[in-house]
Amino acid sequence: MSFRKSFASARAFAFVCFLALSGFLGTTGPGSALTATATVRDGNAIQLGDVTYRLDGIDAPELDQVCIDDHADPSTCGIEARDQLAKLIGKRSVRCDDVGPEKSFGKRHRAICTAEGDKTSLNEQLVKLGYAIAREPPKANVKSAAADAKSTSAGIWKGCFVAPQEFRTGKKDGALLGAACRADRDKEIRAVLFPEDLTMPPSCGIKGKLAVRARVTGNIGIYHLRGCPSYPATTKPDRWFCSEDDAQAAGFRKAYNCRRPK
Repeated sequence: MSFRKSFASARAFAFVCFLALSGFLGTTGPGSALTATATVRDGNAIQLGDVTYRLDGIDAPELDQVCIDDHADPSTCGIEARDQLAKLIGKRSVRCDDVGPEKSFGKRHRAICTAEGDKTSLNEQLVKLGYAIAREPPKANVKSAAADAKSTSAGIWKGCFVAPQEFRTGKKDGALLGAACRADRDKEIRAVLFPEDLTMPPSCGIKGKLAVRARVTGNIGIYHLRGCPSYPATTKPDRWFCSEDDAQAAGFRKAYNCRRPK
């Protein structure tokens, strides 16, 4: 190789390294920020480019989670939370300020995200509207909004629900939250919030089943893809997921007899 070619190769390598260190290759970390068109994954997950952020300090109902509204009817509160977040953003770009990795949700990062032109973060807005709750212990950026939503019975607080974390882990004896919860209907309420036949959200056909054996690999459950031998046999899934990334982020591993369909 000639000296000229060697020098050109070295210069190109140095430029790539510079881009990586500067964040131009899409890397993120605590203290970094990314502004782009947003894709709403669920009530508190936003994808900017190849990076998925969880809104820091809050927890929204899962897409397959069931709540009870103020008329005592079941409601698809997870879908409502996702749609509310999408409505808050509209067609605007979103800036997410990374505050660190989310250990409980795979490769996702936590962030404070704000839509273009807003002074209040999406984190705070979603909590104040009552479509997400503050994660314990409440953080300063959403603590006031969480108190307001609860006191005014905003959003899901006007009905009855369980914390998203307890729904994810299938904790059926956890605290009931919301203004419409009735102690004399405890058993009936829990039967609605944890139905035997959980309805599949639109376009979310991956089945998840809580399983003790999954704990060997540090997971809480196993997911099954269409086309896998175990898929039709899993008749009463505990969870439904829209993508493998969502399933893995929730702590589920792929069934060992399962391979991605061709």
